[in-house]
Amino acid sequence: MRITRRTLLAGAAGAAGAALADASAIEPFRLRVTRHDVVVPGLPAALAGLRVAQVADVHLPGTPAVAEEAVRAIRREMPELVLLSGDIVEHASTLPALTAFAGAVRARIATAAVLGNWEHKAGITPEIARAAYGRAGVRFLCNESATVRVGSAELRITGFDDPVVGRPDATLAGGPRRTDAVELWLIHAPAWIDTLPATVRRPAAILSGHTHGGQIRLPGVTLFTPPGSGRYVSGWYRDALAPLYVSRGIGTASVRMRFFCPPELPIFTLRRG
Repeated sequence: MRITRRTLLAGAAGAAGAALADASAIEPFRLRVTRHDVVVPGLPAALAGLRVAQVADVHLPGTPAVAEEAVRAIRREMPELVLLSGDIVEHASTLPALTAFAGAVRARIATAAVLGNWEHKAGITPEIARAAYGRAGVRFLCNESATVRVGSAELRITGFDDPVVGRPDATLAGGPRRTDAVELWLIHAPAWIDTLPATVRRPAAILSGHTHGGQIRLPGVTLFTPPGSGRYVSGWYRDALAPLYVSRGIGTASVRMRFFCPPELPIFTLRRG
């Protein structure tokens, strides 16, 4: 069969149209629940098996359908702890949506949240965010820690301000780690971790987002990540200060598309090492 230039152009146009349809109408809504074990030496028995869901980069009011799917997934999974790692909303006018969403994803034991760069740019100050999350019964953390008690054990959640627009406090990472304390760090943009000295306290794991995993990618190729991403794109990084997980996030920013980068709801299970 002879392949003409017109046939090639028609085929290319069809493939481009199919890719565009997938990127705009299919992939942004195919939420994947990913599962990960966090092995902690000396983990207290009361914390063994505890599950933590990370909600990153929802970007309300954009793509509300995938946000609703995230709510359904969390209700199915029923994690003991939910951590919201910033960029839940893009505008101050959608603060009621932030409160409603945070209330819908509340965990059985505790829920905590930090700010992202979009919320800062929208004029959502830590004080405003604290009030909005407080109405949902969610603990807001901005350069502070909260202790969650599970049976006879304690889990410490340390939440930092956004590094891109805000002011994360590096001194919060200093100081000795209690030998009986299990600690998780929550920060929106991951590159800031590489600026900390090697002498800081090492948590069991660090959870971040911000990058969207590149959002629009080619197979094996990341075309773009936002400032504050640094060398990080998505998944586990074992060569950081502590085991660092970068979530692809749930929503989309700027361009309401995803390609070769589906939205993600990661769930971490603490295991004894």
